[in-house]
Amino acid sequence: MNYDQAINYIHSLNRFGIHPGLERIGELCRAVGNPQDRLKFVHVAGTNGKGSTSTMMAGALTAAGKKTGLFTSPYVSEFLERIQIDGKPCDKALFAQCITELEPIVSQMAAKNMQPTEFEVITAAAFMVFEKTECDVCVLEVGLGGRLDSTNVIGTPLVSVIASVSLDHTAILGETVEEIAREKCGIIKRNGKTVCYPWQEAGAFDIIHDTCEKMNSSLLIPNVRGIIAIENRIDGVKFTYSGTEYKLSMSGEYQVYNAITAIEACRVLGLDEASIKHGIETAKVPARMEVISSSPLVLLDGGHNEDGGKAVAQSLKSMLGGKKIFAVIAMMADKNIESYLEKVASLCSLVAATTVADNPRAMSADELEQKAKKYCGNTVSFNSAAEAVEYAKRNIADFDCLLVCGSLYLAGEVRSRLKNIF
Repeated sequence: MNYDQAINYIHSLNRFGIHPGLERIGELCRAVGNPQDRLKFVHVAGTNGKGSTSTMMAGALTAAGKKTGLFTSPYVSEFLERIQIDGKPCDKALFAQCITELEPIVSQMAAKNMQPTEFEVITAAAFMVFEKTECDVCVLEVGLGGRLDSTNVIGTPLVSVIASVSLDHTAILGETVEEIAREKCGIIKRNGKTVCYPWQEAGAFDIIHDTCEKMNSSLLIPNVRGIIAIENRIDGVKFTYSGTEYKLSMSGEYQVYNAITAIEACRVLGLDEASIKHGIETAKVPARMEVISSSPLVLLDGGHNEDGGKAVAQSLKSMLGGKKIFAVIAMMADKNIESYLEKVASLCSLVAATTVADNPRAMSADELEQKAKKYCGNTVSFNSAAEAVEYAKRNIADFDCLLVCGSLYLAGEVRSRLKNIF
């Protein structure tokens, strides 16, 4: 099959949903010769920040001369953002070749009542791509949880990284931070090395610490006292850590803590400081307080849970305090919408509630607007994101900033349109 056929086939598997477990991915990998067993990995789990942290580390590894694979999810604009080689999407023909090899195996497994999920097939394809391109190191971002996530079919990684842990996907991972942390800690392997995001809730940290002790894994936590100064601006953040000055291309103070987590993980890998600095300073992740336009100011953020809302609110207060903000918001109905809106909508002068096209999980625009009314006195609703963006275009002159937020699905739907308009 060609690339378009491969993508259509991948998306056709979405109907099989999410089913955590390692049996199916193990069978898939065995059928293609267990490519993951011949690769070296950095494994990254967490609720928020794992994509940014992974991208920083991958950039540092590439700068150090390592051929580097990056597996991340979800994508915003292009599917192969998920499988990168040295910072670029992998070759479309190579990806299609891997999916072609996997398709009959998937059919055979389905006939045995072992139907692989979409994410499992993508994970197996990523392993195949990384082996075929002879990657030296692969940065592997967990899809959901950790313990039973398909990426956890790998052996002991060079380093396990636990990013920020908070409440999300509670129906699958557990209803407390401790339960969720326990799932994330499933990636910590015996006699390995672990680096942990420095600001964890006490319960989450206890689980991480206890797991490392049980697995005889060394635990390194970045020293936040090593951060001397933080300058948070729309176009990025400047900070000094352990005597070295860094400038992030991504805004938000929380990115500093993602960065020092990545820095310490890179040091565990033995990378030189110049390569680490390059990886930190060149990392860009779409829809993470992304500046689409500076005049007018247009920001795009895909954070969708309580901590994501907290991070957006913190950025708005520090960078745009007292400014008139027009927000276009769409959210999935299974998220903690009230908590997100309380943090973000309360800072806005106008909220345009909308929905995400062709997504059964998306909350309707009208229902979202009713919820937003509690926190913002000026709201409207649009049944399509395109209409909401057009309305924003007509009215942006009355505001200091347009913020499009609440869902990575929304970000993916409108990012190109925003870039064309503004």
